[in-house]
Parts: sequence; C-alpha cells; structure tokens
Amino acid sequence: MPIFTFREPGWDLFREMDRLQRRMSRIYEENLGPLVSRWRSGVYPPVNISEDHDNVYVRAELPGVTPQNLEITIHEGNLILRGERRIPAEEKEVNFHRRERESGFFRRVVRLPEAVNPDKVEAACQDGILTIKLAKPEEVKPRKIKVKTA
Repeated sequence: MPIFTFREPGWDLFREMDRLQRRMSRIYEENLGPLVSRWRSGVYPPVNISEDHDNVYVRAELPGVTPQNLEITIHEGNLILRGERRIPAEEKEVNFHRRERESGFFRRVVRLPEAVNPDKVEAACQDGILTIKLAKPEEVKPRKIKVKTA
C-alpha cells in the first residue's frame, strides 16, 4: 500500500496529510512507544517549584515511592531527590499489551530559586505527591532531610 497517492478527482491534500500523520503516529507508537514515551515525559520526577514570602515549595510526583526509598539533600543551592521506585514483579507467564510504568533508581537535581535554611525544611509524602517546604535564608549548607509520612 503506497504511503502517498495522488488522485485527480476528489483528491484532498489535507485529508491525505491527515491520513499520513495518523499512519506515522501508529507506526511510531507500535514500534517506539515505550522507549520514546520516556523522552516525551522529560525528567523524573516532574516537579513544581513555587514560593511565598517565607518559604520555597517543591512538589514532586512520586507514585509508588515510599519515604524509605527516598533521599532528599540540599547542597550549594540545589535540591537533590534520589530514590527508587519499585513495581511488584508480574507473574512469569503474563503477556503484556502495553508496559509504560517504569521502575528503578532516579536522581533529580533542581536549582532552588532562593537561598534556603537547611535547618528549617519539612518534607511529607501524601497520595504520591512529595511536598517539601524550605524556609528562606540564612546559610546554605548540605543536609539530608528525613521524609515523614503524612
């Protein structure tokens, strides 16, 4: 079946381009989907960083990561999230139709927008969202922060 055909009567360039795009998307998804979905999603874990007058807030999506498998460090103006997401093993005789959930180790370094006091940091994880509250200044010193469960 040719990818692109030209037909005189009733031929529509935009319809042909749409058909070609759908076909390429299907080929792309079937052959490269799991590999490329990681590239499309960017870095892990995704974070939001905001601030108010007194604090900087970092919220990270970490579904399936327990506080025991998470380490948070502040060093030279950076927040470092390290951990491991473990997904229970599937039965050996299972056939996957799609496998997008990844497991394994991760490390994310985020530059903080303001200096923070490493002695006044709170971290809590609830419903797969890690919320870190970092009080604004004094000196910035490397420090590991223990994560509490909410």
